[in-house]
Amino acid sequence: MQPLPTLPAAWRQPSPRTVERARGAVVLLASLPLVALGVEAFETGLGANPIERFTRETGEWTLYLLLATLSVTPLRRLTGMHWLLRLRRRLGLAAFAYGCLHFITWLWLDQWFDLPAIVADIVKRPYVTAGFAAFVLMLPLAATSTDAMVRRLGATRWQRLHRLAWVSGALGVLHYLWLVKVDLRPPLVCAAVLAVLLVLRLLLRRR
Repeated sequence: MQPLPTLPAAWRQPSPRTVERARGAVVLLASLPLVALGVEAFETGLGANPIERFTRETGEWTLYLLLATLSVTPLRRLTGMHWLLRLRRRLGLAAFAYGCLHFITWLWLDQWFDLPAIVADIVKRPYVTAGFAAFVLMLPLAATSTDAMVRRLGATRWQRLHRLAWVSGALGVLHYLWLVKVDLRPPLVCAAVLAVLLVLRLLLRRR
């Protein structure tokens, strides 16, 4: 499939300085939700249930950033903007950082590191099972995100391993769908985005 012809050449091949600025912008933008939560916590205490609020929002941003990471390859293929790959690692690590905050908040402030209660929660509640599995799958992805690990594993094995990001994304969507009780629109939008990205990926691979 040929890249979209309407994009300016400068968008497809920006200068190295522009790419570095874009990478910095990814870090800045990814940190804004956490900063906003911190400011709101200082000013209002995050409402009547601050632990639930913090857990929910860090979980949502984990999924949003993971979907953004998965969108890089289809966008690169569709637009010819190959430099977008330079942003994928930072998006993925940002998703992992929010996932760590989400998991640690649940582990600490919800379960108080009570191992029997944690195991029982994972086994008995499907949404906890899905969320825990999604986070576990992110661990090897984060651990192998460096250039050194790419060289050590080899490009083919590294790419196969990082396909787990799609499985993690699907489990994250299930976690979100099963968790939400009232307004299903946000998780359904995430599910639709994931489905579109997966269809695009399959179509682009066939072509």
